[in-house]
Amino acid sequence: MEYIADRITIDAAVCNGKPTIRGKRITVQTILEFLGSGETVEEILHQYPTLEREDITAALKFASELMNRNYILKTVA
Repeated sequence: MEYIADRITIDAAVCNGKPTIRGKRITVQTILEFLGSGETVEEILHQYPTLEREDITAALKFASELMNRNYILKTVA
C-alpha cells in the first residue's frame, strides 16, 4: 500500500488499485463525483460517517495535483 498526502492510499487489492481514502473502500473518485453533483461536504460526511473533513480536502488536493501534470494527446490509427 502506498500513502499519498497521508490520507490517500493506493493498494492493488482495494478498489482495483484506485486511490482511496485511508485504505477504506471509499475512492477519491467517489468523493469528487459527490462534490461535482452538488453535494456539500456536510452531506458527504453524513453519508460516510467514517470520513473526516480532512479526507475530503485531501481528495481535492490529490485531484489538483493530477491536473498539475502535462498531458499529450496522440492520434491512434
